[in-house]
Amino acid sequence: MDAASPTFRPTFQQAFGHGLYLGALSAVASVTTGVIATMVWAGPVSPPAWSWAVLVLVPLMLGIALGIMGGRRTGVEVGNREIRTSSLLGEGEVPWNQVVDLRAERRGRRNVVSVYLDSGASVQLTAPYSGGLFAADPQFELKVFALSHLWRSHRFGGLPG
Repeated sequence: MDAASPTFRPTFQQAFGHGLYLGALSAVASVTTGVIATMVWAGPVSPPAWSWAVLVLVPLMLGIALGIMGGRRTGVEVGNREIRTSSLLGEGEVPWNQVVDLRAERRGRRNVVSVYLDSGASVQLTAPYSGGLFAADPQFELKVFALSHLWRSHRFGGLPG
């Protein structure tokens, strides 16, 4: 990829929201484990009150930190020859000459960008996307327009330079 390649990543708010969600799930699991452990090994002394705060706050803060760091590694890089997607689970490349359509679609509670290939398959891009609450991206339409413009430029005449 060249230095001028546009890159689309989740916004800070989206990465924070994803981390908050993961952290909240981890905190619930942590507190549940603490309650079960307290009930099983019930003795004359109960755990101190600060231990419950630790069981909630540590997984929550860890989840937020991991969500923000993971959000910076997820995204889409548009190059002269292909669209490169990256996520925590892997990477993928789609050459421009295989792309027959690019459009924004509603999937679940999110608006996402899907790329349709000449083989009939479709690829959902990891960014940009927009949804409710923390998943909202106020510039989603502008990003979709930029992606669409780049695709049309490659499909019907290429980019200058």
